[in-house]
Amino acid sequence: MKDFLKKINKLKPIFLDIINLGGIPYLVGGSVRDFVLAKDVKDIDIEIHKISLKELEGILKKFGHVRFVGKKFGVLRIDGIDVDWSLPRRDSIGRKPKVKIDPNISIKDALHRRDLTINAMAIDLSKVLDKDFKKNIIDPFGGLKDIKDKKLRAVDKSFFIQDPLRLFRVMQFLARFEMQPDRVLDNICKKISLKDSVTGKKISRERIFDEIKKLLLKSKKPSLGFGWLRKIGRLKDIFPELYDLIGVKQKKIYHPEGDVFEHTMQTIDVAASLDLVNLDLYKDENEKFLIILSLLCHDLGKPETTDESLSAKGHEKLGVAVAKKLLKRITRDKILIASVCKLVLYHMRPVQLLEGKAKSSAYKRLAIKLEPQVNMRQLGIVTLIDKLGRKPKAVIKEETIKRKQEVLNNRLVDKKYFREFEIFLSKVKNLKIESGSEKPVLLGRDILDLVKPGPQMGEILKLAYKIQIEEGVKDKEALKKRVLR
Repeated sequence: MKDFLKKINKLKPIFLDIINLGGIPYLVGGSVRDFVLAKDVKDIDIEIHKISLKELEGILKKFGHVRFVGKKFGVLRIDGIDVDWSLPRRDSIGRKPKVKIDPNISIKDALHRRDLTINAMAIDLSKVLDKDFKKNIIDPFGGLKDIKDKKLRAVDKSFFIQDPLRLFRVMQFLARFEMQPDRVLDNICKKISLKDSVTGKKISRERIFDEIKKLLLKSKKPSLGFGWLRKIGRLKDIFPELYDLIGVKQKKIYHPEGDVFEHTMQTIDVAASLDLVNLDLYKDENEKFLIILSLLCHDLGKPETTDESLSAKGHEKLGVAVAKKLLKRITRDKILIASVCKLVLYHMRPVQLLEGKAKSSAYKRLAIKLEPQVNMRQLGIVTLIDKLGRKPKAVIKEETIKRKQEVLNNRLVDKKYFREFEIFLSKVKNLKIESGSEKPVLLGRDILDLVKPGPQMGEILKLAYKIQIEEGVKDKEALKKRVLR
């Protein structure tokens, strides 16, 4: 919060120039919402009323190079200052509306085009530069009360349904802020079409992907979003692969939490909320997203492989095709899809290697199979969280209240899984295959004097690498003698 206020104070000279020209700068949208919620305000949006776009551009140029990031929508940025500067506008209906910039529109009318009341608030920066922000919030649609009551409400039903992406925005907002849509919003989202109201085209994958990424990265319980889709009857038509997990039973000895859907939801919640960054497990936000997305998909093969004895042999292999089907509907990122599928395919292997007391060569072979998309450390994290997402609902509820013996026992189980992970990680670190496979000792240049480049050289090097991995031979001359013999 202090960082945010410092940023606003640094912008005072720009605000004063705008005010001197007759303009009014407003802090709007998610910036105000996050300020009220006492969360880090990362995206600062400032809307300028009462002056023209050309006048705003002229003022901003005094403070650095100005570029349009959305000239059609009247959005400008100053290089080096992470703030969106815009003018109020009136939109026609549809996903790609005809935009009319109108600097003289009232702040209430400008806020009316926002989707939810919690996003439809503003702060008049010309009045609060040296005063309390909270006392000067402009809130024409009751956003402050909705935040207090933990409610999500649409500002205007007729406006809300014009862009079907807002269904996914509700999904990620309710999970991020742990708020509940009111009955009206639930009913709107039950019926809202997933196609543009004017063009009839489906929402682009890229737009859906952005909302899913926010859901998985910015919420402690992303399961709330999928649970809500299930509640309003939209899970089946939006994520049929996840819907198919509902009611798929599992052996209670391994999965006391219930069906595969419940297990999957628990794993993504653990991955999203577990403080893994402090444990140095997630390198960055992209890796965290990869892990959560992989856990969302890791058991998608179980509906087709679970038999009468509740065994699901081969579910990891079958799950790859199902995961691809789901992922291709929300992203064109082939590398991400391939990475998730690798983690889905091999998510059972770390446990199998540990329980089978496998030789070092087995670990090394697995590291080779994971390349180039993912590595052994990432696979270990997926396996760990798969184990942690197995709590009976009574235990989860109790953990939010006070300790009981069942909870304590469950924590002991968690410690056991962390210990298994540490053993696995220690093993791959010692073998130096934590972030990639073992590099070949014998290279083409080492045998150029005896073998010409071509298929024969390739076969010789392949054999040398196999001996290196399987037998642990790392002496270059010894390998050379073996393969050339």
